[in-house]
Amino acid sequence: MTPNMVPSAYRGVSVARVDRLVSESGLRRHFLGREAYRRTRFLVVRDDEGDTALLRVEKDSDEPLFSPIASFEVLGPPGECAYIVAPEADTAVPSTLARIALSRAPGVRAVVVEGMYGHVSFIVNPDPLRLAVQEIVPPEPPKLFDQVRRLLDVAEDLPPILPVADTVTFQELASLTPAVRYLLPCGGSGVTVAGVHTAYLDQRPELQEWTLLGCARSRDIHEWFYGECAATVEICPRLRTRDPRVPTLTKCCLLEDRIEHCDGSVVVPWGATLGQVREALQEVARRWEPSWRPV
Repeated sequence: MTPNMVPSAYRGVSVARVDRLVSESGLRRHFLGREAYRRTRFLVVRDDEGDTALLRVEKDSDEPLFSPIASFEVLGPPGECAYIVAPEADTAVPSTLARIALSRAPGVRAVVVEGMYGHVSFIVNPDPLRLAVQEIVPPEPPKLFDQVRRLLDVAEDLPPILPVADTVTFQELASLTPAVRYLLPCGGSGVTVAGVHTAYLDQRPELQEWTLLGCARSRDIHEWFYGECAATVEICPRLRTRDPRVPTLTKCCLLEDRIEHCDGSVVVPWGATLGQVREALQEVARRWEPSWRPV
């Protein structure tokens, strides 16, 4: 069955109650020939024991206000269908449905979610796209990762995506090349390296013998300020090793007003706007989930 099946609109999902969910034949006896509203395409059936089933229904016609149910397909039979109440969840958002399914009903084939405003929707065969978001911390949470999470919380038109933070700290990077002094790109970050002197390139301190925790742009600025290059530990997230099987979203300060994609990654400018990050997520969807559509 199709992974990440979600309805195109939750107004097509209706909830019905029965005394007891026993078998598919019992569901057929109960629902075939019964009238359903013209917008109803899916039925969430619940019984007094708390069991749930999910049906996709076909009616005689979608023209009249109500029409008899002519047939149905069981998308989630009792025992393979969970009903989750999550008042904070926007059930119109595929990524939200997938996240709840994986965290609160792992391994369940069909997960129905009752969320904000009492709206009910579902996801069948949840298998969201894992997206590695490569960042350097602090800040915590990493800005790009936080932007991705906030956008996916409201993205009704994107396939289910599960962002995974892939981070490294300045302290970890500094440990690769021990030094008595480090120069960091920006004092605004508040980053220090424990146990050693830390200076900041944007404050243009007096030249010393230090190791730059920086990237290509930091090296350019250092050479502009001081007329010479510095020993450097590379911090650019774009240049880090990544798993080629997992799409990656990362950032680079050499990009100023555009996004790029290459070798399994999408790259946004350092300090990207929410609009640029959304554009990047759309590119991720086009490249790794081109055939996904709500049903």
